[in-house]
Amino acid sequence: MFSKIREVLIGKTLKTEELEGEKLNVLWGLPILSSDAVSSVAYAGEEILIVLIGVMGSMAYKYMFYAAVCIVLLLLILVFSYMQTIDSYPSGGGSYIVAKDNLGVTPGLTAGAALTIGYVLTVAVSISAGTAAITSAMPFLYKYKVSIALLMLLIITIGNLRGTKESSKLFGVPTYIFIGSCVVLIVTGFVRHYIFGYSPQALFSMPKQVGDITLFLFLRAFASGCSGLTGVEAVSNGIPNFQEPSQKNAKIVLVLLGGLVFFIFIGISFLATIYNAVPVSNMTVLAQITQQVFGKNIMFYFIQVITAVILIMAANTSYAGLPLLLSLMGNDGYAPRQFSQRGKRLSFSNGIIVLAVASAILIIVFQGDTHALLPLYAIGVFISFTLSQVGMFLKWKRDKTVGWKFKAAVNGFGAIVTFITVILIGITKFMDGAWIVCIILPLLVYFMLKIKNHYTHVVEQIRLTNDLRPKVGAITNNDQHVIILLGTLNKSFLKALNCARCLSQNVVAFHVSTDPEITQKLKRKWKEYNPGIPLIIEHSSYRDVMEPLMNFIQSEERSSKHGETVTVVLTQFVITRWWHNLLHNQTGYFIKSQLYKNRNVAVLTVPYIIKE
Repeated sequence: MFSKIREVLIGKTLKTEELEGEKLNVLWGLPILSSDAVSSVAYAGEEILIVLIGVMGSMAYKYMFYAAVCIVLLLLILVFSYMQTIDSYPSGGGSYIVAKDNLGVTPGLTAGAALTIGYVLTVAVSISAGTAAITSAMPFLYKYKVSIALLMLLIITIGNLRGTKESSKLFGVPTYIFIGSCVVLIVTGFVRHYIFGYSPQALFSMPKQVGDITLFLFLRAFASGCSGLTGVEAVSNGIPNFQEPSQKNAKIVLVLLGGLVFFIFIGISFLATIYNAVPVSNMTVLAQITQQVFGKNIMFYFIQVITAVILIMAANTSYAGLPLLLSLMGNDGYAPRQFSQRGKRLSFSNGIIVLAVASAILIIVFQGDTHALLPLYAIGVFISFTLSQVGMFLKWKRDKTVGWKFKAAVNGFGAIVTFITVILIGITKFMDGAWIVCIILPLLVYFMLKIKNHYTHVVEQIRLTNDLRPKVGAITNNDQHVIILLGTLNKSFLKALNCARCLSQNVVAFHVSTDPEITQKLKRKWKEYNPGIPLIIEHSSYRDVMEPLMNFIQSEERSSKHGETVTVVLTQFVITRWWHNLLHNQTGYFIKSQLYKNRNVAVLTVPYIIKE
């Protein structure tokens, strides 16, 4: 029953060989990985005005545009930097890989933790902002805003569990519609003003000027507007999501993303200065500009609806980026290994589910309030920006490749600017909630190091050495079939083999291949160690262990005497601390529950204690 429901929701299981078909081309990679950055410009200019207009009145528009220009210059630096990252680190991971490779483990984990926080907050903020747009249009739904937000979250999660290819088509179209709508809005706004001389009155009264511009005020406005740069790092994080040539496609998408953000952000910011949009609680700056350009007609309502949709769709950037980041950290041993396993539809489904659960908790705790979540939003992203810039600066300085001085100068300048932005966001948003990130970030790094220590400890205890060889015990039955289910060759397998040889000399090791690279390593290690029993390898296109195992067992039974039992030997780690169990997949429990249903199969579990 559960399998049928799962198939209806996320589709049929895909073969591993179909992975290339699930990857993104430029056409669909652009909307999936740019939805966060593009949607951020819908409110980035408004965030600048909120800081300036209460102090400077109508003079705020001049400095708002200056701040927008500074942000765009920073955008160009980030685009240039991440293009170099794509060239240097084609496996993805972005800031995490750059910082770990050039600055060390702790800075790398700091970047990874910062990105993780940023991705989770992107989902929570985007869903909450989209829900706010819905409830603004239909106020009677306001009391259900948390439920609506969770429903939207569930829809996006299911869409991503269906696989990258399907989610790109499902969520990519609204992004293109939003981009097209913004282009039409900007072009129409400029034409009406500069060609037809249209200069409407502001929809809301302008606050009186009570002060002049100061450096700190300008920097605060700049820091607030930097929310428009969130999501730029997603492309360099997600290079493996692209079709070959993946690096070339990723760079094209990054350039297109930078161009779109540049045009839409500058265009909407400049329109705000022309049409004198004023930040108010009941109507966004973008909505005011749209009404002044088109009037309150079908185009106005269309842009409001598509803006609400794109704000929700912006969460999709995190679904493309965080699961891949967690898979890389899982392979390195700094996150649970389960994150590196692909699910039924070849997506990193464990990362998708964890992202959805963490975002749901934030939505519930903060009651879907966008303004309560925003102070937590940008600081994590800019910490990762800074570490990436510093890492690339040190890389150019160390490698001294062609043109390294110019590249190092750009990254060095970018590091200074992004670091200043981090400090500004930290100071100005600290009491509004940024302090939470300052606590969670080091905690995440601490737990990542603890996870790595555990995996290192386990590997040291189970690693085979040349002085260890299987022991031959007293054989009680030469004919009984004994199968040892083998994942990796280590001390736990050696213990299982010694137990199996006490039962019979007819023992084989059975390995289900779901990853060719792991299987090749096993073959090399098996040949080097030579345990003295046959190794049977069966490939599983659907990454399922049970079906190949049951087929092999049944083939063994057909060659056995009637009623004879086949014994399957499984190894199981015995962990002394409960939370360590979360770091190991529990495949053995599921295999045993299936094997118990076959009356001609006996299961022998051989425990291996991991000492502290």
